[in-house]
Amino acid sequence: MDLSTGQPRPASRHWRFTGWLLAAVWLFFLNVPLGTALHQPQSWRQVLGVAALLVFGVGYVLLFQWARRLRQSLLPIPARRARVGLLLLLAVGLASIPGTGGDWLATLVYVAAAAVFLLPFREALLVVVLCALTPVLASRLVPGWEAENTIVFAVLLASFAMFGVSRLAQRNSELQAAQQEIHRLAVAEERARAARDLHDILGHSLTVVAIKAELAGRLLDVDRERAAAEIAEVEGLARAALADVRQTVGAYREVTLAGELAGARTALAAAGIAAELPGEVPALPKEWDRLFGWAVREGVTNVVRHSGARCCTIRVHPDRVEVSDDGRGPSTSDSSGHGLVGLRERARVLDAVVSVGRRPDGTGFLLRVHAPAEAR
Repeated sequence: MDLSTGQPRPASRHWRFTGWLLAAVWLFFLNVPLGTALHQPQSWRQVLGVAALLVFGVGYVLLFQWARRLRQSLLPIPARRARVGLLLLLAVGLASIPGTGGDWLATLVYVAAAAVFLLPFREALLVVVLCALTPVLASRLVPGWEAENTIVFAVLLASFAMFGVSRLAQRNSELQAAQQEIHRLAVAEERARAARDLHDILGHSLTVVAIKAELAGRLLDVDRERAAAEIAEVEGLARAALADVRQTVGAYREVTLAGELAGARTALAAAGIAAELPGEVPALPKEWDRLFGWAVREGVTNVVRHSGARCCTIRVHPDRVEVSDDGRGPSTSDSSGHGLVGLRERARVLDAVVSVGRRPDGTGFLLRVHAPAEAR
């Protein structure tokens, strides 16, 4: 399936050729009625018999390919069109009687096989039974026609073989569709991951840029040197954010707890919020260090954006990280925003738990990410 259009992908040239070959190779067994037609004493019988058999063979192959394409696309075979196709196939076989005589019964093998491939099970079974009985009844009703037990056996054998082929084709089509769906979901998941990372990176960086730009604007008429320094930091933050975006798109960006604590100190200072940060952090496995780094980034971003706090405290333990403030406390957007959704998705990979609420004293805001008991 083409992921951009949602349409089934066309089969490769190799498989298209294989499909035609599988359908056409069985026409070899029409050699008996064809030989009978070629040895007719009257020219019109020869022409009619050969022409009817050629039309029959082409019609059978086209009918088989039509149904095969529908099965590969996991589309239902229209029952009415299938019935009409089988009736036309049978009519062409009957039209060959003047040139093939009783050997026209060989065409019933193909009619029965096509019915198994095209029709629902009960209808196909009925067609197979009728095709198997026709040679027996014809030998009794038509003078000069001998009992064709080999045709009966061929009808049953071809129908059984086609039943297996049709089920195999259906299973292969379902497997291919399942693989394409897995690929589509993987692409969608990768897009969601990229969107989540870009949101988390730019949300934090642009928040700090906005705060520093606002501070520089207020200082412009008061302290031009400090305003210039703030603008220089804004430029540096913008360049760092651009580098982060490029690294994220390149899928090699690495978030560390130490790096995010350093960034938190800068962001909180720019926002005029006092920071209580750990002097050192415990040694953590790489995946937990990365997750705690994302937690610090998201927590500090929320503090700077929404809290109205005067002080922010970050605590890091071997089994958890906490970001808290003395601001207005959590709101609906704080607990269900895109950043926290992304953080919860990252935590879920490690079976970690993300909790959002007020501090133990009932004030402010607290974001906590802690490891499960078995990982501690």
